[in-house]
Amino acid sequence: MTVPSRMQTRSPEQIAVEIGHKLERLRLSRNITQAELAENAGVSERTLRRLEAGQGATLDTLIRIMTGLQIQENLQLLLPDPRIRPIERVRSGGRERQRSSPQNIRKKVAPWEWGKEG
Repeated sequence: MTVPSRMQTRSPEQIAVEIGHKLERLRLSRNITQAELAENAGVSERTLRRLEAGQGATLDTLIRIMTGLQIQENLQLLLPDPRIRPIERVRSGGRERQRSSPQNIRKKVAPWEWGKEG
């Protein structure tokens, strides 16, 4: 899965601010006050304000706010389903991976030197 180049160059803090602003715009477009959303989501208004400002909210807070906005189904879009990998499934004989394995260790290659071909 490739990541758009815009997201690759953004810091986690910048992404948090962008997510917070999107949540705020969504809340406002639905004409919901911070107090109403905070109560529906089971968080404090201060916590909601911090999330909307991109200031260190937890995953739990994000899930609660998304549930309060009734957009929790969008959480499924955050990560692709790891089971849907047809090529890998064929290679593994249809079995699901249970643990990761270490990366292949590269063979050490002698450094190239002048006058040596090969």
